Amino acid sequence: MSFTEFIAGWISGALGLVIGHPIDTVKVRIQTQSRYHGIIDCIVKTYKKEMVLGFFKGMSFPVGSVAISNSLLFGSYSNALYYLTDKTCKDWKNPPGNHQVFVAGCFSGLVQVYFTAPVDLIKVRLQNQTDSMQSHKTEAGIQAKYRGPVHCAASIFREEGITGLYRGSTALALRDIPTVGIYFLTYEVLCKWMTSNGEMPSSWTMLFAGGCAGTVGWAAANPMDVIKSRLQMDGMYKAQYQGIFDCIYKSIKQEGFRVLLKGLTVNSLRAFPVNAVTFLGYEKLLQIL
Repeated sequence: MSFTEFIAGWISGALGLVIGHPIDTVKVRIQTQSRYHGIIDCIVKTYKKEMVLGFFKGMSFPVGSVAISNSLLFGSYSNALYYLTDKTCKDWKNPPGNHQVFVAGCFSGLVQVYFTAPVDLIKVRLQNQTDSMQSHKTEAGIQAKYRGPVHCAASIFREEGITGLYRGSTALALRDIPTVGIYFLTYEVLCKWMTSNGEMPSSWTMLFAGGCAGTVGWAAANPMDVIKSRLQMDGMYKAQYQGIFDCIYKSIKQEGFRVLLKGLTVNSLRAFPVNAVTFLGYEKLLQIL
């Protein structure tokens, strides 16, 4: 097993998170709150109430934890790919088959879910809290429940038990396992298509392929991402869903099938630059390390 990929994944994941977190905050709020009428409306209202810091809510916790998640994602992907191909390092001249890339990607998606679920839950709940210095109230007029990531985790564990920290994890697994396979497959296919004679792709190729991989992956993940976010928010003040299918049924009944596309535009906008930087950082770090 090679640990170089885990280290490269850690650093590149942290870089990508810092770039994409403000857009991610807008995405989560659009998906979970009906008071916003689109991306611009959400940005304006968030800035008006919370200023610039409002877009970075919940980042202090995932800036380290998402780095670990990305480390698991890329590390498990690379090592699974090495296992499937019997190659100890990346070989651009003899790239792996598409089916091997997809299987390795699905495996890495499964691995990261076990770590990501509690982290993502805490991030989503913190992102949906406003930070009024005067009233300390949320947009719904309810006392702000969490004072930070540690308090949030402790409160969820105290009120909902260990299973509460994994609320929405099934939806997260259904979101990540197939779409991470698509994610890595898109990147590898584009790199091979844009590079001739088996040479190492240029930095611009890595940026473009990584950005496209992120956009395609998130487009595929968006419907289940909406359900995942709603299940994670459920129980923060009052539980209303009995599970994935109940959440899907009630969400579609109340808002129509278009609810599954909520946040798709902002997800795509966030995914391109974040994953372009992540893949470029990862590939360059592998060369250095």
